[in-house]
Amino acid sequence: MQVSFSAPRAAPPVTVHHGDMDMDTDQTHIVTPGESITSDMQYMRGHGTRLDESSDPPILTSTLAGHVSRVNKLVSVKPLKARYTGDIGDIVVGRIVDVGQKRWKVDIGSKGDAVLQLSSINLPGGVQRRKLESDEKQMRTFFAEGDVLVAEVQSFFADGVCNLHTRSLNFCKLRNGSFVVVPPRLIQRTRSHFHSLPCGVDVILGLNGYVWVSKTVRKGGRHNETKVGLDEDAVDAEMVYSNKNEASAINKDERLAVARVCNCIAALAHEFKYINDTIIVYAYEASLAYPDVQDLLKLNVMEHITREAYEQMKNA
Repeated sequence: MQVSFSAPRAAPPVTVHHGDMDMDTDQTHIVTPGESITSDMQYMRGHGTRLDESSDPPILTSTLAGHVSRVNKLVSVKPLKARYTGDIGDIVVGRIVDVGQKRWKVDIGSKGDAVLQLSSINLPGGVQRRKLESDEKQMRTFFAEGDVLVAEVQSFFADGVCNLHTRSLNFCKLRNGSFVVVPPRLIQRTRSHFHSLPCGVDVILGLNGYVWVSKTVRKGGRHNETKVGLDEDAVDAEMVYSNKNEASAINKDERLAVARVCNCIAALAHEFKYINDTIIVYAYEASLAYPDVQDLLKLNVMEHITREAYEQMKNA
């Protein structure tokens, strides 16, 4: 296998603030731990900040490495990298790590494993009834260790653990695709996180930073629409918990398309750009200039396709 080595890149210039920041502008301020933010006492202290009373006058300083966020008079620092902290209604992609009594533990990239209860799933065939002891005995036929699924955050327990549910037929076991991990803060919140790209690839952008890229599944001779437009009656409920890929094998072109989209998402995450369906399409179009999919993992290629996609986003 051919191995290529790239020269190290120069570090981007860093601006160090020695005085008060201009809090009235829309400019993004990046701070490091201990760096002063402002000495104006009209601002309230939020997460990621502390008041240094040893100086005269007292100075509001940062306790994290991140960017300064201001909401009215509340100043806080959001970290550049952090684990996922869920909100009710979030669409997440997770992996089953343990099967317990009437519940599954799901890795969603948060501080602790999320919980999917047996009472929070749909039974095969869409039957609406109480879960019986027989259902508990065949829990591994629904989800087993290592299975990847898409779910929604329903609530939180007292200890902060996420409680998931998959009661909609849009939430199911994921097949025919690849798993990509990006920083959670790069995933933009949109009306839908289920996207069918023009290149014949489906993308599920989990707000927890887990992304699922798969071939477009045809149903009745047409492509599935997004989550909002999906007709649940047209979905085969028996396939929700299937471990088998589609009957028709994924051909080489489809595999290359999935791999290309995965590498485009990885390039956007490497350059720390927000990820949504539009910029993925632009990055995919820019990547077509490189026939070899493996070239997309080179640093100079990542910079080029990300820059091209970002320019198209600004000009759109």
